[in-house]
Formats: sequence, C-alpha cells, structure tokens
Amino acid sequence: MKISFLGLGAIGTPMAVHVAKQHQLTVWNRTRARAEAFAAAHPAAVAATPREAAAGAEVIITCLPKSSDVEGLLDGPDGLLAGMAPGTLFLDCTSGDPDTTRKIGARLAALGVEFVDAPVSGGTNGAEAGTLTVMVGGTEAQFRRALPILECFGRRVEHMGPLGAGHAMKAVNNALLAVNLFAVGEGLTALVKSGISAQKAVEVLNASSGRSFVSEYLVPERVLTRLWPVTFRLALLDKDAGIAADFLAGQEVEGPVLRLTSELLAKAHAALGEDADYLEPIRLCEEQAGVELRG
Repeated sequence: MKISFLGLGAIGTPMAVHVAKQHQLTVWNRTRARAEAFAAAHPAAVAATPREAAAGAEVIITCLPKSSDVEGLLDGPDGLLAGMAPGTLFLDCTSGDPDTTRKIGARLAALGVEFVDAPVSGGTNGAEAGTLTVMVGGTEAQFRRALPILECFGRRVEHMGPLGAGHAMKAVNNALLAVNLFAVGEGLTALVKSGISAQKAVEVLNASSGRSFVSEYLVPERVLTRLWPVTFRLALLDKDAGIAADFLAGQEVEGPVLRLTSELLAKAHAALGEDADYLEPIRLCEEQAGVELRG
C-alpha cells in the first residue's frame, strides 16, 4: 500500500519506521534534512512538499504538534488538498483538538477524503517498540479500514466514537497524567522535607493505593536518578491539558481539577521555557520546598 507520513518528530519517526517495514512509504518533514536522513536509513522516498506527498498516496498519516499545524498543510499550491484524490484515507495521529478535527473532517468529506483522528499514547519507547495505544475517532467503517495500518505501530487500537473522539480521549488522558505529575511532585517533596527518604517513600507509595504511572515508572527512572531526559516537551503537555479543559467546558462539566491543572501547566511552561521536559514541574516543587528527590 502507498502511504505518506508527514511529521518525523520524536514519536513520528519510530512510527514511520514500522510503517516502512510493511508498506511503500513516502515521508515529508518541515525540516527536509530530517526526512532525507530517514530515507537514508529506511526504505522510503522523500517528498519535497505536502502536495507531492499526497499525490498517489492511498493513505496519508500526519503526526504533528497540534491540529492547526495539520490544517496549515491543507491549502495552497503545495498543500495536501492539491495532491489528494477522492478515496484517500487520512489518519491524523497528532494530539489535536476535537473542534478543529471536525472542521477539517467536514472539508475533506466534501472532497471524498476520509479523515480519522488517531492520536497515540506510549511515548518514544512505545513508538519504538510498536506498542502504542491508538485512540480512534471516525465511523465504524473508517475504523475497520484504518485498523491494519494503525496496527503497524499500535498494540492496542481502540475505536472511541465519532470524529474527534480520539483527540478528546488523548487530551483527557494527558491532563490526568499532568494531575498525577503535580500531585506526586508535591507529595514527595513534602515527605522528603519532613525527613523521609525519597526512595523509601516511592517504594511504599507504589505498594499502596496512591500509586500511578508517574510514581511507578517516571519518578524512579527519571527523577530519583536525576537523569531528567527530555522525551516529551512540557509545551505539548500544556497544550493537551488546555484542550482537555476546553473539552470539559464544551460538555458543560465544571472540571475544577483539570482546569487548575491546565493553569499550573501554563505557569510551569512559562517558567521553564519551550524546551523543558514535561517532568520538570517536579523541579519547581523541589525548588519551592528546598529539597531534591534522590534515590
């Protein structure tokens, strides 16, 4: 199958690697050198423009920072719309927002293009292993058509509902991740300041009812070791939590916890900058308490 993949970031690149193993792949990236490096290492052609990527493709996959980036690739003489043909399946693996997704879907449906939102969760490790969770929004028929492609990089591929449902699910998931991140950071710094060992506190927490992905995996491997790798930008988590807060408001759910979490992320983002990793708000907790969480 002829597939074009647009967006070779930290998550998109390993996803595209898995697609290239099973399909005839063309890649495009805003920074062309990254696409050329990918094609030098994997069986893939490089498209000079989104239009060139779309031309002749049976399936288009985008994996970009936000929905407005996807929307921005559509128009103009070199845009996707200039190259796509009716019957194309368009899978958007961006962590986007439901409203923009539905707007894009309506435009593409009028042209005979099937648009499906399919954001992923599992981080760079899951993308490299091909074990991502994929949250799909679209019709049942579109889901069945998309499933064999999404299974190239997804271990659990779930149909969440109509167009936009996948992006809603992903945004709420990431907002809940952020809730745990702040809560674990605040709780652990208080325990350490009181004289309790960070290592012991984490071990007991993870044998108790307050454990979470943050405490079980992220804190032991990245915080207690003081490694602080950059795997997912705080700016993107800030964006996702904002989408979740807006989604709750649109459903007329008050959502004070997720709204506050979104506000805290925005403050941390402003304080730590565009290149900060999403775990670094825990550093702010440490600084405020005057302690470090060390194993």
